[in-house]
Amino acid sequence: MNPKLWCSGFALVALLITGCNDQTIQENGQTDPVLVEYPVVYIERSLNRVGEEELTPVSFSARNPAEFNAGAALIIKNNAFADSPKTSLTANLFVVDSETDSEVLSEDIAQAIDIRDLSVSADGQSFLVSIRAPEIEDADDDEQPKWNIWRYQQSDKSFLPVISSEVIAEQGDDLMASFLPDGRIIFASTRQRLSRAILLDEGKPQYTATNESGEDSAFNIHVMQADGSDIQQVSFNMSNDIYPLVLQDGRILYSRWDTMGGINKINLYRMNPDGTDNQLIYGWHSQRITLDDEEYDIDYVKPQQMPNGDVLLLLTSEQSVGYQKRPVLINIDQFIDNQQTLASAANINESNAQSDLFSDDFYNFNFLDEINSAGRLSHLFPMPDNSNRFLLSWDLCRVTINTGTNEETIKSCGQLSPEEFSPEKLVEQGVELATPWYELWLYNGNTHTQQIVAKTTEDNMISEAIVMQATNNAPAFIADKTLGNGLIAELANEQAAAIHIRSVYDIDGSDSSISNSNPQGISALRDPSITRAEDLPARFLRIVRGVPLPPREVKRIPNTDFGRSRNQLMREIVGYTPIQPDGSVKVKIPANVPLAISVLDGNGQRIGGRHRQWISVKAGETLECNGCHTQQSELPHGRIEAQAASINSGAAIGGSTYPNASENIIPQLGQTMAQADEMVNGLAELSADITYKDKWTNPDISTPNPDLNYSYQELSTAAPEGSNCFTSWNAYCRLQVNYVDHIQPLWLLTRQVFDDESAELLADNTCTNCHGPVDIDNIAQVPAGQLDLTDSVSTDETDHLTSYRELLFNDAEQEVIEGIVINKLIDVVDSNGNIVYEVDLEGEFILDAEGNRIPVQTTITVPAILSTSGARQSERFFELFKTGRHENMLTVHELKLLSEWLDIGGQYYNTPFYSQD
Repeated sequence: MNPKLWCSGFALVALLITGCNDQTIQENGQTDPVLVEYPVVYIERSLNRVGEEELTPVSFSARNPAEFNAGAALIIKNNAFADSPKTSLTANLFVVDSETDSEVLSEDIAQAIDIRDLSVSADGQSFLVSIRAPEIEDADDDEQPKWNIWRYQQSDKSFLPVISSEVIAEQGDDLMASFLPDGRIIFASTRQRLSRAILLDEGKPQYTATNESGEDSAFNIHVMQADGSDIQQVSFNMSNDIYPLVLQDGRILYSRWDTMGGINKINLYRMNPDGTDNQLIYGWHSQRITLDDEEYDIDYVKPQQMPNGDVLLLLTSEQSVGYQKRPVLINIDQFIDNQQTLASAANINESNAQSDLFSDDFYNFNFLDEINSAGRLSHLFPMPDNSNRFLLSWDLCRVTINTGTNEETIKSCGQLSPEEFSPEKLVEQGVELATPWYELWLYNGNTHTQQIVAKTTEDNMISEAIVMQATNNAPAFIADKTLGNGLIAELANEQAAAIHIRSVYDIDGSDSSISNSNPQGISALRDPSITRAEDLPARFLRIVRGVPLPPREVKRIPNTDFGRSRNQLMREIVGYTPIQPDGSVKVKIPANVPLAISVLDGNGQRIGGRHRQWISVKAGETLECNGCHTQQSELPHGRIEAQAASINSGAAIGGSTYPNASENIIPQLGQTMAQADEMVNGLAELSADITYKDKWTNPDISTPNPDLNYSYQELSTAAPEGSNCFTSWNAYCRLQVNYVDHIQPLWLLTRQVFDDESAELLADNTCTNCHGPVDIDNIAQVPAGQLDLTDSVSTDETDHLTSYRELLFNDAEQEVIEGIVINKLIDVVDSNGNIVYEVDLEGEFILDAEGNRIPVQTTITVPAILSTSGARQSERFFELFKTGRHENMLTVHELKLLSEWLDIGGQYYNTPFYSQD
């Protein structure tokens, strides 16, 4: 326990807290105007879900926003006086033939509805809230009521759903709504309006995709008109995009659950209201922080903005089991992580982005489930009038004391003497925290005083509150980008966008191409007279699409469909494009889908780690990137303004060729090679094949580089699904690689070598001839290299072929004994090299029929030759076909297919509807 938590602010506690949650304080004998003038709205709920047979505490998870905690009421009061009348707005919403009562009754709290996400308009005349109707008995999960957004208007006291059509309202869960400056409403929803439509265009069934955990429907940010019409999806994450906050500058700050590849972080992102300029803002390397000498794993959830513009978060810890939060201010203007400034803000005085909202010890709220004199804070609403006042959902410090006669008594911490409040005395008396009792308080940060605003009964809590008061800092209006005004019409009409990377060699502002052999970096790479194409480290860019997974009621996907590892789920390849010699690339990509990029070498194999974030670009938009970053790097990345200046300044002189380069492409000042190429040859389109044609060599100065083409057309086996689409590219072209259809046939393909003149069979290099359990005479054999590539059903996993398991899973070494292939056994030896023998329960040696001790035996592990981490991590396999004993037995086109399959995760299927389960 932290001793300072016991004594800090004790005198103030004793002064203000003289009983259990019962006080009213006026300041300087004057009535606070906020107490009289403005309605207060709050959510009161039971601490346990109502209607369930067993007591189940309510729980709130950012990873399951649609969770239903039955037992809530929405209360409005004309003012903030504790004893002013209060009215339940929800007492009769879902009750038939029930009398209306202006007072909140216990039955109201017990009503089996859920309420959350209060948000007030800038003029203070209306608010939004999300409500879920009661469960329907015996109905399936997909038939239960959805979360709906309701609006209250102060002018006529109306309280109605924003979407009036029940059919439309029930098409998705709608949560976390806020007003945009033009009256529209931005909210998080599982509707996936555009994503569902794109599924149809991709040739898939239309369904609401789950998040990457596969448990619940994914939330994305949507916008609708004030009357609930014209619903538009504006974000396109594979998992949850939640809690959109309209900032004072008009942009949208929101929380994104980043779960690609098995990571598990909730970070802050920002975009315009139309979804453009969407990028990471804060938190990627700040998920584990130290607070009060303790380490916590935290999520950056539900941002708010203070009247002075500061961003406020109520941090919650994954380790915390209660409802307490810690109010923290985060400087996102100058930091991208807690201890990492933007490149442009390197000389600021602050060393950390995060600071506690309340600096005095008395309000030292924390995550600990231990006794804290500050009590526990669950919710905080900053008053919008720059008065430094807050509505607090506050559980004052109360403890349960064992009297020694099997009886307990509850006291406020203010009733304890300093001696009783010491850590030693608390432990001696068996003092524990009392059951949470969160009531509503108005706290004045200037005078450090508070007063009760709304009370509740024990076992209930006030979970959220707002004041219907106009803000002095109404958000600015940002108009949606339109065709010709921020969006390129040609791209938008194709439902496409573009991405421009200034240089893939730019790793966090450093030139990664600099080495002992290339001290000049990209200046040498972009000079064709110095660097040949085959010597360029980065040759191609691969674009990968995350496959949306259907919910269980549409298709139950067994884990075996994902193959060796579930981390990458299912992936589609969207296509390839060459990287220019300076590392730049600009290419047309599909709009409004989650995409990732991979940089490839000349063999079509991924360089470095996988991309860790999904990116999406609005139709007609161009995403600008300086470069890349390493997986472990904590330098600014992912946020354009955070990054260091690009290493690629582009053409030094406009109207002249790049040094020693072709005269066919004349760049403008500052253009990258990709930009200059687009100016002459048009925006590059993605292809199914990896192709290269030299555009940059000046034949009068250097020898042109040979063409390169790894083509599906050169395969003798089936090409991946969708490859034909690329003959005339469109935004819905996808490549699907499934092991059964596209990889297994490589091992079965007949590979006979004949003499050119006599047609004599010289060799049969069919893979399964050697890599099978029997030879050509059907006699048992140990597969060559202990690798069985046949298409038999695996004895280890009946949902997989033998070859898949042999390639990607560790196996046991085999041998042939008496015509039977069996696992080879060896004696187990101890650390001294002595044979270990079998013993019985008493430790006596077990003897065989001849009275000899029986050695303990074990199998010999044969490591898997392929890795789902990628082709370069499977180098031992590929070297066999480059310079090893299998040299040239697989073509470069087949090796490219194997490389891309491994790079995207080595899945068994990349089509959700492939298997029949």
